[in-house]
Amino acid sequence: MASRETGHDSPIFLLFLIITAIVCGALVMVVEVLGSRVIGPFFGVSLFVWTALITVTLVALAVGYAAGGILADRWGSPDGLYALILAAGVLVMLVPFLKAGVIRVCLPLGLRAGAMASAALLFALPLVLMGCVSPYIVRIGAREMGTIGRTVGLFYAVSTAGSFAGTVLTGFVLIAYLGVAQAFVFVGAVPVVLSAVYFLFYRRKRALASAALLVPLFLFLLPAAYPRSKTLPDGTVVTTPLSRDGFYGNVTVVDMDYGHLRTRNMLIDGQNQGGIDLRNGMSLYGYSYLLGFLPYALNPGGRTCLVIGLGAGIIPLWYEARGVRTDVIDINPDVVEIAREYFGFRVSGEVIIDDARYFLAGATKKYDYIVLDVFNGDTTPGHLLSVEALRLVKERLSPGGIFAINLIGSLRPGAYMTASIAKTLEQVFRTVDFYPVDTVELDKGFGSISVIAYEGPRVAIDLDRVRGFPLHPNADSLWKNFGKRIEFGAGTPAIVLTDDYNPMDFYDTWLKEEMRGYLVKYMDWDIFL
Repeated sequence: MASRETGHDSPIFLLFLIITAIVCGALVMVVEVLGSRVIGPFFGVSLFVWTALITVTLVALAVGYAAGGILADRWGSPDGLYALILAAGVLVMLVPFLKAGVIRVCLPLGLRAGAMASAALLFALPLVLMGCVSPYIVRIGAREMGTIGRTVGLFYAVSTAGSFAGTVLTGFVLIAYLGVAQAFVFVGAVPVVLSAVYFLFYRRKRALASAALLVPLFLFLLPAAYPRSKTLPDGTVVTTPLSRDGFYGNVTVVDMDYGHLRTRNMLIDGQNQGGIDLRNGMSLYGYSYLLGFLPYALNPGGRTCLVIGLGAGIIPLWYEARGVRTDVIDINPDVVEIAREYFGFRVSGEVIIDDARYFLAGATKKYDYIVLDVFNGDTTPGHLLSVEALRLVKERLSPGGIFAINLIGSLRPGAYMTASIAKTLEQVFRTVDFYPVDTVELDKGFGSISVIAYEGPRVAIDLDRVRGFPLHPNADSLWKNFGKRIEFGAGTPAIVLTDDYNPMDFYDTWLKEEMRGYLVKYMDWDIFL
């Protein structure tokens, strides 16, 4: 019996086993939830990333259960159990340091295969070791308790309770207050310390326990030493003055000094959410101008605006500069704080921290302009583009009001979902028009599209109303296509998107892969890795 081997009372050791089961159950769920924050910025926080993580977790646990049963029968000593737990904890702590190499290897594999491969390489082994724990504990516990059924029931119950606690702790505490890298080190340190306690107090192996405790102490210091600046081969200096993990993803501010131009961009989970020229504060990208120019050209008398999705705060600032009182809604408080501190965001209207759909369902105020600029990873969240959501938007528009959407879409063979968005809008608004931000992008198969929808017959775009507005040289090609509508080919298949059936995640997979491929090709990932 373990208690005779260690010289401790059996009830005390049984309690220690229960604590072990709770810790290991929690660790499994923490790794799974945190895993989405490791691979999500590179493969998109999408259905495929979660599918990869869940698949790897289940397969790894199954292998661990089988292997743990064999090991427990051959080497039933608690020493083997806590050696496995120690190894699992160290591997979990190493995830932030292994991430860069694994992601580089897996990025060329594409969205689905890359997500699956990176999840397997980073998380499979520690999860296999965690899977070994349950049969090992049952074997040891049954020896202490003298019963099988009660032992299995007890340890699976407390392990599941640990999984519950780990999920809640990760979602509500660890990500927000520690960040992903430090959270992995902290969570991995817990089983390491647990194993050290066992070897110190139950086996009197002070050297082994001390060595185990030195690992988390050493690794806790390393993440802070990561460089935040890099000089690219062409001489461009890239700096990240801020990178913050929060409840809704990683927000990074990236400064680039080209010598003749200094820019600042906000990225959320690796996707650009807006950028400015640091010399004058002007937006660098055409889509932000188009989302202001088009609604204003159609309805120059507007006095109120609602922007759904803040990003860097560029679009609300444009409307405020025209004397339009602008309210903003965003679900992420970190984005609001960072937009204020790093991009000069200020509005005379309200800033509301809430889910847009929930807000629209309870709102009563009317707006002359509503701008939807929300992205969850690579695409606009489907629950904001269903026919039910669009009806809520229409209710918030004043007579003559204009609804504008920033969309990443396609007019080519993969246009099914883009055409479906058009068809869904047409169920709610009389006039729906699609305008390209850059026709060159669309010629490649995908690109930024500004969508305009309103009640009443189609109105001609008056270019003279906006021609005098300032435009950054980086976006001056906008005038070439301004007001030029694009249309889907005859017979383009499309459906009406509803809350009940909205398969954007599935059918837009190719678009996400194209977007990620573009980022891999043109962005230096070292600064984010």
